[in-house]
Amino acid sequence: MSNLTNLPARGRPSRQAVHQKLAFAVEELRTRLGGLPSPEEAEGIWTEIWHNEAHNSTALEGNTLVRKEVEVLLNEGRAVGDKELKDYLEVKGYAEAAKWVYGQALGPERWISGKLLTLTEVRQVHRLAMTPVWEVAPPPDAFDGESPGNWRQHDIRPFSQGMTPPEHPQIAALMQDWVDGVEVLPRDSSPIAEAIARHHAAFERIHPFLDGNGRVGRLLTNLILVRLGYPPAIIRKRERERYLDALARADREDPGPLGELLARAVIDNLTRFVLPAIAGPAKLVPLEALATQELSVIALRSAARRGRLKAMQASDGSWRSSKQWVDEYRKNRYAGLREPRKKRTILEEDAR
Repeated sequence: MSNLTNLPARGRPSRQAVHQKLAFAVEELRTRLGGLPSPEEAEGIWTEIWHNEAHNSTALEGNTLVRKEVEVLLNEGRAVGDKELKDYLEVKGYAEAAKWVYGQALGPERWISGKLLTLTEVRQVHRLAMTPVWEVAPPPDAFDGESPGNWRQHDIRPFSQGMTPPEHPQIAALMQDWVDGVEVLPRDSSPIAEAIARHHAAFERIHPFLDGNGRVGRLLTNLILVRLGYPPAIIRKRERERYLDALARADREDPGPLGELLARAVIDNLTRFVLPAIAGPAKLVPLEALATQELSVIALRSAARRGRLKAMQASDGSWRSSKQWVDEYRKNRYAGLREPRKKRTILEEDAR
């Protein structure tokens, strides 16, 4: 940790700054905090991520369940609300696939072949995600051989943005090339999120399945991310238009916006769920991981700059503090307000 003489400019960080922040944060996670914990080690972290991912990723495709309905469905197995059956089954299938992804991702000993990804895993993710809804509401034009886990067997009309998916006889070869390409992703170079974004967009262009390609593409992206030691990326439903526009730009050989979107999503999961749960009281973590409704990031940053909150600036310019220091600041911040006002004496009143 070190203070910087040149503080970063205020406002929205540049794309380069976002990628640098991600690289710095993940390096801290690996070297200072023991790396990404497994679901067995940190069930609470992964349950929060699980709920968020199942809700948002299905909502991107038009699912109508709200967050509370998703939580009840996944935690208690009950369908609350008056939504269509297929909406509950879409969330259930996606959640099962996401849980499988988390469990398979952490620890090379769990990988099928020692590779980051295999065709068997691609088909397994699709099978898990799509089977529940397929059994009650299959696509009306589906052939028998296009059931979950199998490549599509007929061609798809051009997308609204103009991209035409390849003809179905090419899919097997294209998907083998796509899976092989995962192994040569530039894991140690920056920005890794942009390289993964390019690969995610390539999957969506191939569109290997008759239905569910968006959901499965995001699940596979998260499988790759977690196996590389990054938290998963959750694209929120309010970012739908930005996400679709970024995919379209990636199709035109501009993966920058999609890479930035993925990088921000990973950072959000890291600071909201992972760091607060694994950092002990004295561990220095970004202020975003210590913020609450009572004390926002802006308030903590202001207190740090004025010296009221014990904190340090990291080499990337961001502020770090600890739960212990924030608790001390919170107590001292309100200490004066809790002290009773001193009553004036008669002499003091006469003096006025």
